[in-house]
Amino acid sequence: MRCLTDSGKITTDIDSLRSEIRDKSVRVIDVRREDDYKQDHIPTAVNLPLANLLSDDSPESVLKLMNTMGIDNETPVVVYDDTFGALASRVAWTFEYLGHSDVTLLETTYSNWKSLELESDSKIPEIQHKEHTLNLQPNILATADYLESAKERNDVILIDNRERLNFLEQHIPGAISLPYRTLATKDKILRPKDDMKRLLENRGITGNLEIITYCGSVGTLSGLAYYALKSAGLPNAKLYVRSFKEWKNLQKPTEKQEDASYWDLSAE
Repeated sequence: MRCLTDSGKITTDIDSLRSEIRDKSVRVIDVRREDDYKQDHIPTAVNLPLANLLSDDSPESVLKLMNTMGIDNETPVVVYDDTFGALASRVAWTFEYLGHSDVTLLETTYSNWKSLELESDSKIPEIQHKEHTLNLQPNILATADYLESAKERNDVILIDNRERLNFLEQHIPGAISLPYRTLATKDKILRPKDDMKRLLENRGITGNLEIITYCGSVGTLSGLAYYALKSAGLPNAKLYVRSFKEWKNLQKPTEKQEDASYWDLSAE
């Protein structure tokens, strides 16, 4: 089944995807590098390396990519990667930002798919061009200017999803550390809902407050956190997609945690 939360669909489980592929009712997107995709991939999957998307992720350019991949407004889309869900999350979020509501993440990585000896092939599918309309969702995007004012509000939580040591060295003032490595289980890209809620509550991340996530540069790790928040039933999430790299380049204020305890140095 597709996993549902208060805010919509987040992940698709393996059995459901296999069924949807047989029914030809889904567009599967593989965001790995082209060479890896050509070697083998999930049947019917089309290739969209994240680097191709990031080379020009303007709404108009991404919309053209979606059209060439045969995605219209009604096409169910499932995205997967081999990088614990982070790259797939960045692509899924971009589609969501453009207004595509039916996009989910495969619950596991391609390596795990293969370790289960599930079907794969090297065929490049023939795709019929479709037309998707542009319906931007600015409510899920945070810019540097927006973040600079929002982080001073009491109803906003800012989350840093980089490695804990990166956070300790330098971060956006007021941010909470939630390392991306804490979001997954051994074989799933996201923890179960109740487990995820406990993790977030232990960091003081609860309720209907606005939550803004960021990571190092292009919004991959924080994209995964964006979906982790939604999976836990916290729908009011935004992605600061240009993340800490842009923040530093703009010479915005940063801070360092001087008195790190043992817990501060661990991923948990």
